[in-house]
Amino acid sequence: MTRRAEVLDLAVLGLLVDAPMHGYELRKRLNILLGAFRALSYGTLYPCLKALLARGWICESVPADGDPALALTGRRARIVYELTAEGKERFQSLVSHPGPAAWEDERFDVHFAFFARTDATTRLQILEGRRSRLQERVEGVSQSIARTRERRDAYTLELQRHGLESVEREVRWLTDLIDTERASGMTHPPADDTDPPTRGEVTEPGAGHQLPARDEQ
Repeated sequence: MTRRAEVLDLAVLGLLVDAPMHGYELRKRLNILLGAFRALSYGTLYPCLKALLARGWICESVPADGDPALALTGRRARIVYELTAEGKERFQSLVSHPGPAAWEDERFDVHFAFFARTDATTRLQILEGRRSRLQERVEGVSQSIARTRERRDAYTLELQRHGLESVEREVRWLTDLIDTERASGMTHPPADDTDPPTRGEVTEPGAGHQLPARDEQ
């Protein structure tokens, strides 16, 4: 399984924790909430759903009360995807034992989106790991700029500076988050699965957890 496929599995399972969804709704939520998947296509999503079904992590159903309009047009009712008990266990395992890959570019945003369902110790581990990785990147880019300044044209140098400033802003944002977690005594529990939102209610992963805002570009 590729790294991108693993990230997509986590994202789909995490969204289905909140409520069952059909494919269109899932794709919309992925594109809106998770920046890593803004260009997600059905050609990518449906193979992922098929694989999750095969593993028994999700199940599918067709609403019993069909839409009369569908019957008149001959169109099929939309299939609804729902998390199984095994799927809930798999999701909790992914967010509780993320490993170093959780603070890489491909995965950090997805893990962060589900911080409300992640234990406080793991949240802090991911934030500190991400900050450490970006600090290494800042140091490397700074050294590269210093070494090659005389050999680079003004536009290349400006592009490098812009990238460096973006990473430095994220480091400051992460530091604020880490300070917030530590100041809270790491007392925020994961969201309670016993009271899921009602159908049609829009909720975002991590809602209700007070966080500092990212610096504007």
